[in-house]
Amino acid sequence: MLPFLIRRTFGAVVILVLLSAFTFFVFFAAGDPATMSCGKNCTADNIALIHQNLGLDKPLPQQYWDFLSGIFVGRDYSVGHCNAPCFGYSFATKQDVWATMMDRVPTTASLAIGGVVVFLTIGLGAGLLAAWKRGTILDKAVTGASMVLSSVQIYILGPIALGLFVYSGLMASPKYVPITENPFGWFMGLLLPWVVMATIFTAQYTRMSRSAMIEQLQEEHVRTAKAKGMPARYVFLRYAWRGSLIPIVTILGMDLGSLFGGAMITEFTFSLAGIGRLAVNSVVTLDLPMVLGVLIFSAALILVFNIIVDAAYAFIDPRVRLS
Repeated sequence: MLPFLIRRTFGAVVILVLLSAFTFFVFFAAGDPATMSCGKNCTADNIALIHQNLGLDKPLPQQYWDFLSGIFVGRDYSVGHCNAPCFGYSFATKQDVWATMMDRVPTTASLAIGGVVVFLTIGLGAGLLAAWKRGTILDKAVTGASMVLSSVQIYILGPIALGLFVYSGLMASPKYVPITENPFGWFMGLLLPWVVMATIFTAQYTRMSRSAMIEQLQEEHVRTAKAKGMPARYVFLRYAWRGSLIPIVTILGMDLGSLFGGAMITEFTFSLAGIGRLAVNSVVTLDLPMVLGVLIFSAALILVFNIIVDAAYAFIDPRVRLS
């Protein structure tokens, strides 16, 4: 397992370096960052000063090296020393990019983790129940509901949920409250966004877990276990369940990027100040350091989650470690 994880980690680091280089050269070679940083009514002297302060008068490869090394050892700017991990200062707010992102991470992390828990719990539970009761009214009801819900999008369901539950007075407006300060407030503040964001994923995982479980129930080793007289519930949970997890774990790893996109739309719908909303605002204001920082940070998170999923996949199916 260890060599497998080392290979995956090394590959993730290479991908991250290539991604950071690509985004840096695209952003900083496409235009003059000093002009974007200076804003309106900017003089030539101010632009020249920004070039000097940001190191924009150096060759582009040197600028990238300064940026990359600053992430690990920090970097000096005219406004002071930026401690590692340093992604520079925002053009729009003049605040430390890393500190700004860390202020937003708890909101997005709470939203994403809660959404995963909701759609895995409901989706897998409903899918397994439908497979267990295959051909019954319950199976048809679950399958039909998942097909309907899979066609719903967050930007449609979100306003409907706000109208039904928030504007009618049944629930308070969604907001983020730190779980360390008020666990109940944290739960109630994010409950509606969790349900809305998880809806489309729940439908997908219900169908997938149902089909995976039905396929596993047709496998020879499962039928052999039944033929030996083992209880059907034990065979279902002990043999078929583990085999059905393999495609689900694989899809979950690929869905992490989609989950981040879903969190971004959900943050906008419910006015939550998370990483996704920060990314969109940064793009609108051409805040290059913030856009670059969010992209690299998001990519690193997705790669870490993919390594965790690969490790889980290798644990479930040891043949993966050899490939």
